[in-house]
Amino acid sequence: MKERLIAKIQEHSAKVGVVGLGYVGLPLVLRFGDEQFSVIGFDVDPVKVHKLNTGESYIRHIPAARLQTLVKEKRFEATSDFRRLAEADCIIICVPTPLTAKKDPDLQYIEKTADAVLKTLRKGQIICLESTTYPGTTEEILLERFRTTGLEAGKDYFLVFSPEREDPGNPRFSTRTIPKVVGGITPHCLEVGKALYAQVIDRVVTVSSTRAAELVKLLENIYRSVNIALVNELKMLTDRMGIDIWEVIDAAATKPFGYTPFYPGPGLGGHCIPIDPFYLSWKAKEYDFSTRFIQLAGEVNTSIPYYVVERVGAVLNDRAKSIRGSKILILGVAYKKNVDDVRESPALEIMELLQHKGAVLSYSDPYIPRLHKMRAYDFSHMVSLELTEDVLKAHDVALITTDHTDFDYQRIVDHAPLVVDTRNATRKVTRGREKIVRA
Repeated sequence: MKERLIAKIQEHSAKVGVVGLGYVGLPLVLRFGDEQFSVIGFDVDPVKVHKLNTGESYIRHIPAARLQTLVKEKRFEATSDFRRLAEADCIIICVPTPLTAKKDPDLQYIEKTADAVLKTLRKGQIICLESTTYPGTTEEILLERFRTTGLEAGKDYFLVFSPEREDPGNPRFSTRTIPKVVGGITPHCLEVGKALYAQVIDRVVTVSSTRAAELVKLLENIYRSVNIALVNELKMLTDRMGIDIWEVIDAAATKPFGYTPFYPGPGLGGHCIPIDPFYLSWKAKEYDFSTRFIQLAGEVNTSIPYYVVERVGAVLNDRAKSIRGSKILILGVAYKKNVDDVRESPALEIMELLQHKGAVLSYSDPYIPRLHKMRAYDFSHMVSLELTEDVLKAHDVALITTDHTDFDYQRIVDHAPLVVDTRNATRKVTRGREKIVRA
């Protein structure tokens, strides 16, 4: 069974099914399609399915032309019919893994997908989980369910975990060039998993188990979370000390060894860093272990939006104004520069805090023309404003929360009465620096 499946994979005659057609799943669809695999995409959102089947991309950095080519050549189709999982020889699961309101893992999407796969699981398939999660998920949720079929992992079918490593909007790296970590339930599972990803990824890195592979992803993002928390805390200290933290970081970054620069901001955003560390903290409790660095970093990073709002209040107070009734223009609501992704964006938390204090809010973001209702926030009544001179002058504060390169920061400073900068985006501005306050 193993040799037969590997042969189909290497011949590119194996059919690939990708579950979850978002920022992780859709690039994988394109990558396999580009290598002449036949791909079926699965998603519960019928709007996404319809758009993809007409060759329309709903993710800005993924060009529609590539999708249109795959659809035209009948190498890709999207569906909401999960019974068609039976057609796929290789199933890759890329569904969300958010947190609950109490910051516990919310695994409902993995569980529902596992149940769907269970109904169609057959001999000669490989199942790959890519969704970020705690060590043990592949064994505890997928393997345990699949055992009820009587099929044996490593013999009849194959089960692996391979953490996603997408970085939307990063021009230096692509799905193909980012090394792929793979861990299998058995050595035969690992062999098939390595063969699959080797067809579309330049370098495949194998580890001893699915648990090790699951922890790789968490370590990567815990490392970033802890270091970002450190510079965020130093930012608040240096503000009191009258020292420019950005100048200090830039100077420290000239050291050619032993130092990696991390930069402060308005809070953590995206689908990884604000969420992933808490998956390990939650799992650690099962072993009577407290992950103190993770928890402390989480506390610091969670506090930063409150710090930004306090800074806005302070600079308004210096001008004999209060947050209540002040018109505040949020510049950038995406979680990072030059992407159309608002998942876990700190701008949204800052907007909610300002709104609760009575601020009159507007926003401008060239990548997010309008906001939609999300799990934790509802700004669906808001649309992006064109950043005209009149719009800038009509607000009391322009608050930079995302440093898109499309923004003309000198123009913003020229026409806004006051600019609060959380990203050091105005560092090259020469005129009107007296109007700039960092936060």
